[in-house]
Amino acid sequence: MRVGECMTRDVRLAGPDQTIGEAAMIMAEIDAGALPVGDGDRLVGMLTDRDIAVRAVAQGMGPDTRVRDVMSSDIKYCFNDDDVDEVIDNMGDIKVRRLVVLDRDKRMVGIISLGDLAKDGPTAQTGAALNQICRPGGDHSQAAH
Repeated sequence: MRVGECMTRDVRLAGPDQTIGEAAMIMAEIDAGALPVGDGDRLVGMLTDRDIAVRAVAQGMGPDTRVRDVMSSDIKYCFNDDDVDEVIDNMGDIKVRRLVVLDRDKRMVGIISLGDLAKDGPTAQTGAALNQICRPGGDHSQAAH
């Protein structure tokens, strides 16, 4: 199975100059925990609900803070023609719950999340990836501090 067969195609973007308050309202509207950040036709980052909570609110920043100030600029991605099994393994290895999906011209064509994979992909592998993502340790661990 290829990523393009189970990814979410209709993806909303945030702009780097939008406020995190506006981005949070979009997340609530579409029931998603992340928004790719686009500047013109370039993908420049990813904003997650965790970025808003940890990088903004916990640091005393308000809802008028610009997305560019708290987004992650290190964009993790895969290609729409990649094999789902390999992408699931990679998600587990790098401990992410979603990846931006690009075509071979490096244009964004969707997002693939663990939810997409659980719904339409190989369930056992998705569970194994989630188990690996949720293990304590690494940059995102509360146990590491």
